[in-house]
Amino acid sequence: MHGDLTYVSAYRIDPASGLLTALGQQETGGRNPAHLAVDPSNRFLVVANHSSGTVATLRLLDDGRLGPLADLLSLPGEPGPHRTEQPGAKPHHVPFSPDGRFVVVPDNGLDRIFTLSLDTESGKLSYGPVPSIATREFAGPRHLAFHPHLPYTYTIDELRSTVTCYHWDAGRGALRALQVLAGTEPTATGDSRGAEIAVSPDGRFVYASNRGGAGDTSPGGPEPDTIGVFKVSAKTGLLRPVGWTSTGGIRPRFFCLSPDGRKLYAANERSHTIVTYDVDAVSGGLRPTGHVVHTGSPACVLFLRRDS
Repeated sequence: MHGDLTYVSAYRIDPASGLLTALGQQETGGRNPAHLAVDPSNRFLVVANHSSGTVATLRLLDDGRLGPLADLLSLPGEPGPHRTEQPGAKPHHVPFSPDGRFVVVPDNGLDRIFTLSLDTESGKLSYGPVPSIATREFAGPRHLAFHPHLPYTYTIDELRSTVTCYHWDAGRGALRALQVLAGTEPTATGDSRGAEIAVSPDGRFVYASNRGGAGDTSPGGPEPDTIGVFKVSAKTGLLRPVGWTSTGGIRPRFFCLSPDGRKLYAANERSHTIVTYDVDAVSGGLRPTGHVVHTGSPACVLFLRRDS
């Protein structure tokens, strides 16, 4: 994907070296494709056109290239109350539900979360049995993460820097809010924007990143931003704050856990670093390893399985 542009690109991965070869580009029917996901049948790519308020699908061709636009769905609703950040629909994430039946779309412009169905023959999108739910006003839901084996999902709410816990009805594709709590530490008094959220592979902890400042137009800093750690109740899915750790940089737009859950990688977009942490298996806490990669404005980190 290419932020603020109108297309996505496909690449072939060399299995021996991991190096990429460009296969071409395809228009998404909108502007600022912020997130994309491959459907479980490996037939279509789903794209969130953040600035134009649409969700697009493109067919995946047998050689790895992208086919032309298969569908383009506009998300309806009233904009949220923020005068500049919520002018209209702004989908930012298009993950599939764990069983692959639904695409769940947080929209931080409408303060809503949509549930869509994908026809894997035609690529057409439609609304699920419960098309959407409203979040707390001014929340700005940005990303969500499903629990690996319990019926819960968690959102990072960008504008309020909050974390919301939902019950997930997999049969109906329905969300029901259970809890809202601050994503920032209690002593944080300045402006903040939530960015990324993840659940540990064992389902015991939730992690959420916070970016200081009032949106992308503010410089952020000078103090490093944080990742909050939250303990998950195995009975209720509710969260309890464990602590906050500095990301060692500015604007952790993204972070991810290693597949085994033993490492966390924080991508500090504004300070151009990826900082590595050890994850404590008992407490879920983070400890910097001292390993820092310097790179240009990191916005996402993905792992490739060698046997894939």
